[in-house]
Amino acid sequence: MHILDILQNSLRANATKIDLDIDEVTTANQLIIAVSDNGKGMSEEVCEKVTDPFYTSRTTRKVGLGLPLLKQNAEQTGGSLRIESEEGLGTRVTATFILNHIDRPEMGDIAGALVLTITANPDIEFSYRHRKDMQSYTFNTREIKGALGDLPLNDPHVYPLLLEMVRENLKEIHVDCTT
Repeated sequence: MHILDILQNSLRANATKIDLDIDEVTTANQLIIAVSDNGKGMSEEVCEKVTDPFYTSRTTRKVGLGLPLLKQNAEQTGGSLRIESEEGLGTRVTATFILNHIDRPEMGDIAGALVLTITANPDIEFSYRHRKDMQSYTFNTREIKGALGDLPLNDPHVYPLLLEMVRENLKEIHVDCTT
């Protein structure tokens, strides 16, 4: 859910390019999740406030819990949250977790969350890289669009194909993407 929330933040910031990088480094006992975008970015002042649950830039509610909860969950495991942003250029959110810590949230259905976000936003260029130790899998919508030809990403037939492709490739690098 944290990853979905950050991806949604990028979309709300009018990003046209979003990169999701997940690194599972068992030798260092770390899980690093980073989302970078080319959205509108944030000022230094806003960047300092975004982890306060009583701060939000949204007008539909008075609290914003996404980044504060991500920070809390990362820190609970002995990890950290870093936010780098520049107005007009974009934002990078990096959460580091202790991989085997009992309080680390499960990854969940990363394939489902990613493919749903991609197919719901066919005009956004998404890139996803998942590394587990020395193995990696990379997915890029620019390449997928080229392979699909005239078939758009949001065609109902594309979702199950992409979902199976991502899940199978994650299995090959020994990533359990269903829990």
